[in-house]
Amino acid sequence: MPSERFQFTGSEGQQLAAALDLPEREPVAYALFAHCFTCGKDVLAARRIAVELAAKGIAVLRFDFTGLGSSEGDFANSTFSSNVADLVRAADHLRETRKGPALLIGHSLGGAAILAAAERIPDAKAVVTIAAPSDPAHVTGLFKDRIEDIREHGKVEVQLAGRPFHISSEFLDDIAEHNLMAQVTKLHKALLIMHAPADDTVGIDNATHIFVAAKHPKSFVSLAGADHLLSGKRDAAYVADVIAAWAERYIDPVVAEPVAVSGEAPGRVVVRETRNSKFQQTVSIGPHQMLADEPATAGGEDTGPGPYDFVLAGLGACTSMTMRMYADRKSLPLRVTVTLKHSKIHAEDCAECETRAGMLDQIERVIAMEGALDAEQRRKLMEIADKCPVHRTLTSEIHIVTSAAD
Repeated sequence: MPSERFQFTGSEGQQLAAALDLPEREPVAYALFAHCFTCGKDVLAARRIAVELAAKGIAVLRFDFTGLGSSEGDFANSTFSSNVADLVRAADHLRETRKGPALLIGHSLGGAAILAAAERIPDAKAVVTIAAPSDPAHVTGLFKDRIEDIREHGKVEVQLAGRPFHISSEFLDDIAEHNLMAQVTKLHKALLIMHAPADDTVGIDNATHIFVAAKHPKSFVSLAGADHLLSGKRDAAYVADVIAAWAERYIDPVVAEPVAVSGEAPGRVVVRETRNSKFQQTVSIGPHQMLADEPATAGGEDTGPGPYDFVLAGLGACTSMTMRMYADRKSLPLRVTVTLKHSKIHAEDCAECETRAGMLDQIERVIAMEGALDAEQRRKLMEIADKCPVHRTLTSEIHIVTSAAD
């Protein structure tokens, strides 16, 4: 999905780096996402969930907290309270420039921050926590062997996820003052709690504490098999699917005006870079939207079919549809499955080809026909398959006209 990069002023005056992931059309709602402790807006879980939600029509604002990623400021001077204040300021910015966030989402300590900020964001109708601690002080377990040093020296460098960060005694004091469960009992917003039972960073008992403290409407979804950081693509996609379906009951969608398409050429395809990864593209075909990408082995993230996959899909669909039209005319009991593969071959290995040197593209097409058909009917259907328009296009001279857009 398209992503806008910009900065906004945080609660303490620093410029905070943000990304707004947008659907191709008018968003049905806006969401605010808070990332995990010492992570950033571009951590895989945040980016993947935001992109998936944007594909479902929900725009998502994610940003780097003070001193992280591309944001200004010193991480050592930030606290849990300042993160909460920055979330409120992010919601203000979204309200001033677009529309206030109806949905708040927080991952890990970001989930705790979202719960603390929720009462100060009146637009929000629903809140989602993912692997969130029930007490912000839980994060001190990541550097518990250095707490005495921090108290003694006021500020100490610790290693978190293999990276150095300075933690101050002010951070410890601030995080100890928060009674998050008291805020949860007064949430008065729909709450979805998502947590992996085997999370070894923030235990599942934290989800229990949040769920018991919260008033209805509240829901819990188990992320069985996921790790704390949702490093698996399928886990992030599942989270986004559940959030989108659950939130639909609680948020008031923005009703978009119908887009006039009169005069537009039928079958127009628009492909646009998302810039969320090296190769990822959005493909819009009228009202239909999908992603295109390259597999991981080719430098992509495998978030959608590759260019040749779309070519094969077009040929396969056209083949099956052409055979279907013939079968219906002849009242044949047919169900078709077309399997295709693209490869490169040496020209000399192709006896039927005019080109005799170099490499050629080869498409292998296997057609399976189910139904009570005799040999002659099957032979005729195979003959009809070669008459599909896309097959004819691919095997005839193609003239491609390329021009620069105005």
